[in-house]
Amino acid sequence: MALLDDVIEAHGGLARRKAFERVEATIVTTGGLFPLKGLPADTTRRHMTAWLHKQQASVSPFGGPDQRTSFTADRIAVEKTDGPVVAESRDLPSLFAGHGLNTPWGPLHRAYFNGYAMWLYLNSPFLLAMDGVEVRELDPWREGEEEWRVLRAFFPGGMVTHSRMQEFYFDEALDLRRHDYRVDIAGGFPAAQLIGNYIDVQGIRVPTRRRAYVRGPEDRPVDDLLMVSIDIDNVRFS
Repeated sequence: MALLDDVIEAHGGLARRKAFERVEATIVTTGGLFPLKGLPADTTRRHMTAWLHKQQASVSPFGGPDQRTSFTADRIAVEKTDGPVVAESRDLPSLFAGHGLNTPWGPLHRAYFNGYAMWLYLNSPFLLAMDGVEVRELDPWREGEEEWRVLRAFFPGGMVTHSRMQEFYFDEALDLRRHDYRVDIAGGFPAAQLIGNYIDVQGIRVPTRRRAYVRGPEDRPVDDLLMVSIDIDNVRFS
């Protein structure tokens, strides 16, 4: 698809990205979703690693200074940094069975959410060109005086993500400015994530500010309902 090709080229191109295996960054994640889940507010700066060519991610510290998460599409675990497993689950559908927006989360729930969500964000928009992902262009979106182009993506069943169908909005410079989805593991609430503060990292353009709001009438984000706030820095590819 021409738009997707142009978007990927504007973000640094597939050839450049294929030279790397993973991306690392420092993240701070807060927002209203976590108190709803019975989790304390936490502004700890954490080290995030996301692999680029397979669905795998890890964050540390997690639950203790000597612990980290280990996320793949079929397993979530909390591990000691020297290897021993603290907790794990390989039955991921049952982990969230019957969950609504206010269902409490434990450490494995948050680890799983963090793992797949940050993998998705740090791999966008390149993951739209991955095998099994189907995309099509929708009608343009009017944002103030700007017109944003929109790609709807359908993700394959083997890829863990917020929801099978998601939308990605690109401005005139082809920067990713918004990302819409439903959070299936939290009652399927509709979210509109606003994106910005791009930086150049080793020739790849990376947004460093993400704010996910409940999506309200006419698909507009509800300013008073900030669910997840993510700030990213110290990004590097290796």
